[in-house]
Amino acid sequence: MELHNLKPADGSVKKGKRIGRGEGSTRGGTSTRGHKGAQSRSGYSRKEGFEGGQMPLYRRIPKFGFTNPNRVSFRAVNLYTIETIAKEKNLTEINPEILLKNGLISKNDKVKILGQGKLSQKLEIKAHAFSKNAVKEIEAQGGSAIKI
Repeated sequence: MELHNLKPADGSVKKGKRIGRGEGSTRGGTSTRGHKGAQSRSGYSRKEGFEGGQMPLYRRIPKFGFTNPNRVSFRAVNLYTIETIAKEKNLTEINPEILLKNGLISKNDKVKILGQGKLSQKLEIKAHAFSKNAVKEIEAQGGSAIKI
């Protein structure tokens, strides 16, 4: 058997229905669409969420809530993660570029340092925001927490 003589098994492939090609085809006339109604018309397409004329779910359920356009969201990074990176890479300064290179944040993320974990060395950490516990822990080791 070779690529040029491959073919499907007999009877496994059927020809498609030829619709609307005259009465002799048995699919002329209404072309399998039934009589009258929107679905029988050309160009018909059912809208997403259409429920046959019944009030659709997305209109039955009331809207609620509020999205604050001024919300600032931060990517949280804990001290134990920073400690691990600093030890592995032998660093004394941590900033968003280093976190980006190590895959902890994305390009446009703002960073908030959280205080979970312990530091064992003096580090200068630059970020957009810090928790109170993180600042205490960083300064307890003689390091500095600098807001960008």
